[in-house]
Amino acid sequence: MTKSGLIEKVAERTPHISKKDTEVVVNTIFDAMTDALKKGERIEIRGFGSFQVKIREAREGRNPKTGAEVQIPAKKTPFFKVGKELKEMVDDGSDSPTAGEGGARA
Repeated sequence: MTKSGLIEKVAERTPHISKKDTEVVVNTIFDAMTDALKKGERIEIRGFGSFQVKIREAREGRNPKTGAEVQIPAKKTPFFKVGKELKEMVDDGSDSPTAGEGGARA
């Protein structure tokens, strides 16, 4: 699902709010989440999951083409940890493309 798809879904469920206002609300939520992560704050949405920023230490890597060593600087990376309820809902989805697959192949 894309951001515009999310806006469409929210607009369908809230017919009393214009689509333009729905877009403002969705953008405001994402902006607030981005600002919180920039400040190093943790975001927790019960039943969905949590977002936080993890610091990846500087390390040595290799250029895959030449094999030469490359210094990779430290950086901050957003990290999402799925909540228990969401994990269970996704796992219970019987209409998933992998449902019924598995086991030995002929």
